[in-house]
Amino acid sequence: MSPRFGKKKQKPDAPTDEALANPESSEESPGPDPADLPNDEVVTPTVEETAVEEPAAEKPAAVAEEPARGWFGLPDPAVTPPAEAPTSRSAARRAASRPAVEPPVERAPEPVPVPSTPAEAIRALADGRHQQPHDLLGHHLEADGLLVRTYKPFASVVAVRFQDGERIELAHESDGVWGGIRPGATETQDYRLIVAYGDGIEHEMDDPYRFAPTLGPIDLHLIGEGRHEELWTVLGAHVREYPGPMGTVVGTSFAVWAPRAQAVHVTGDFNGWDTRSHAMRLLGESGVWELFIPGVGDGTLYKFLVRGADGKVREKADPMARATELPPGRASSVVQSRYSWSDDEWMRRRTERDAHTAPMSIYEVHLGSWRSHHSYADLAEHLVNYVADLGFTHVEFMPVMEHPYPPSWGYHVTSYYAPTARFGRPDEFRYLVDRLHQAGIGVILDWVPGHFATDPWALARFDGLPLYEHPDPRKGWHPEWGSYIFDFGRMQVRNFLVANAVYWMEEFHVDGLRVDGVASMLYLDYARKDGEWIPNVHGGRENLEAVGLLQEANATAYKRVPGIVMIAEESTSWPGVTKSTDTGGLGFGLKWNMGWMNDSLKYLKEDPIHRQYHHHLLTFSLMYAFSENYLLPISHDEVVHGKGSLLRKVPGSRYDQLATVRAFLAYIWSHPGKQLIFMGTEFAQEAEWADGRQLDWWLLDHAAHYRVHNLVKELNRVYRENEALWALDSDPAGFEWLNADDNAWNTYSYLRFGTADRQGPVVAVAVNFGGVPREPLRIGVPRAGDWKVILDTSGYDEFGTASQAEVVVTAQEQGANGQPYSVEVRVASLSAVYLAPVETGADR
Repeated sequence: MSPRFGKKKQKPDAPTDEALANPESSEESPGPDPADLPNDEVVTPTVEETAVEEPAAEKPAAVAEEPARGWFGLPDPAVTPPAEAPTSRSAARRAASRPAVEPPVERAPEPVPVPSTPAEAIRALADGRHQQPHDLLGHHLEADGLLVRTYKPFASVVAVRFQDGERIELAHESDGVWGGIRPGATETQDYRLIVAYGDGIEHEMDDPYRFAPTLGPIDLHLIGEGRHEELWTVLGAHVREYPGPMGTVVGTSFAVWAPRAQAVHVTGDFNGWDTRSHAMRLLGESGVWELFIPGVGDGTLYKFLVRGADGKVREKADPMARATELPPGRASSVVQSRYSWSDDEWMRRRTERDAHTAPMSIYEVHLGSWRSHHSYADLAEHLVNYVADLGFTHVEFMPVMEHPYPPSWGYHVTSYYAPTARFGRPDEFRYLVDRLHQAGIGVILDWVPGHFATDPWALARFDGLPLYEHPDPRKGWHPEWGSYIFDFGRMQVRNFLVANAVYWMEEFHVDGLRVDGVASMLYLDYARKDGEWIPNVHGGRENLEAVGLLQEANATAYKRVPGIVMIAEESTSWPGVTKSTDTGGLGFGLKWNMGWMNDSLKYLKEDPIHRQYHHHLLTFSLMYAFSENYLLPISHDEVVHGKGSLLRKVPGSRYDQLATVRAFLAYIWSHPGKQLIFMGTEFAQEAEWADGRQLDWWLLDHAAHYRVHNLVKELNRVYRENEALWALDSDPAGFEWLNADDNAWNTYSYLRFGTADRQGPVVAVAVNFGGVPREPLRIGVPRAGDWKVILDTSGYDEFGTASQAEVVVTAQEQGANGQPYSVEVRVASLSAVYLAPVETGADR
């Protein structure tokens, strides 16, 4: 990432060979037997799989020595290495005017011949190339009766029993296809197949090929236009019931979008991972393949076998899978939710309030390392109780969408619609959200629409060619993160992402999404050298398709789910991130204030004696604090990969470090903007975060850390109860400096207001980041009367230092800091103090 884009996104190192050889405990489901598909090889993808062969492009004169690499550190076969950067200014101009890599040739799918005779149709079906198996199989009225055909290649006897009890025997026609006619029949009937194998035992079963399509013309039309806002209800796997004369049929409908595929089959544990028995039909020109399979239900594992545009067959996970096999297994899982929600009161209140002007104090959590060996059910007890006790208003979960490699932290997603199976089934995740809501805690999820994992069994080259990813690596490959970039300009791909955002909010009652890596989406030259990117239609570096996606996702989410919040992790000065899409903005509700985060952490690293020379680092954020709706993050990215924990960023003795952390937390809670801290920060975790182990909970046995924990609890209480600290976070009327220039003493003082006319709630704040106490410090206040200290961080050390909390001081008619009155208060070294006028009722 170029330095101009702000902080560099940190990702873990690639796994070792040992890690790949010994992944998490769980056996992967067996794949199909390649011998079951005649005349073609089934390609079982591995991380070493080579790309499909495409017409050779002319190789650039100069290429990078190292090939592009995927998440596992292995060469990515679909990406041509970029050209080396030019060495001269003239060469730079020439390089910028031509592609650094040759644009890929997107080969059109080879036409699939339409069988003209039953014999040709049977051959196509047996070869796995029939696009309309229902035209051959199932029941069909013919001139001489009702024809029934079925594909049972290993059967010895096949018969049909109709609803009126009549039975007819079917004859083997060829290649495993059996057929027979019920003479004289003039209408279709419900029926069942009777099949015997080598042992002669008859098995009665339903026929998948007698059912009508489960998607109607309106669904197909909306999918084609990329406007199906409830895409998850029609694509993927869905348990359905069909009543009939011979009883209710329960089964699962499968539907997948693969527009350039030559054929698609469903395989799974329900058919012994057979590669031939369940061919899907192509629904018109929609690109959607569909099949209803009776008898398949909740918990069934399945995969799609996609014969791509190149004629090769690949195992693929369902892009719309709503549940998955436990990794490292790659299968998708049928899921039927039976969850009954108990958060009606929370949902009602959510629609009635504006999350952007309400208190928001967020606790960021990585589910796999908060505590060891937790399930969703365990977290619903322990995490909920812990967060509720601390008083946070929200939790933010790092990505819960299924991902194959745990140290990716969930940011390299393979199944966007499935909560990871590492902690349980989807209904158990619903229970976790439900319990949080019942405890009055909102839920925000990290969402990663900018790039996705390269695993060849997932979204990558889904129908044999780039489908979800952009076909040109200059727009479709992320050189820094080793992942594919979505083709934001393809309407169906945009639909996949927009519907996914809505899905988590409607199906799991999630209260908001924090969108990861927005800057990487907005700029075509992000992490690219000259010549490695192509400009937009106006010649600029803005990714207009990505802008359109973000605007559509935000507008759709706010329209469909009132009361939610969309948050951008955006590290540049892109204008209008939190402005309405109606005025050309991106439409987010909040934006992470990365500039504030970088400046404030840089300031903390300075020794108190040197902080006077860096005073501006904590005042500069107020120059732009109201240009967007900001959230102040101290996130996981700042306490990992050698950066150290928040505690260890601070110089000095351990006592001074802890005092500084306490003062800094109080500063965050009083600064305009919502706030977020990463788990462990609330008790001053000493070691930096490691995703493979739980937090150092033993630190809470030490008074020094337990007191920080208690301070965070008190901060959240004071914050929630004092409207001045949150009501006008994005309004300049909500903030006024008292003294921003006291660099000699490293102190900062300011006022926070709860109403635009400044006649309502008010809180005065004084923060001392110096090593010398201010006793007393005179600060100006806007009103006469009594003022009470409602928070003093110096009272939260391990020695039981007396706190000034609850101390009442009377404002004197002595103006200070531009205010008509003033009070004197002691502000200890490395501490912060809040005061509120007694007459407002604040904290009485």
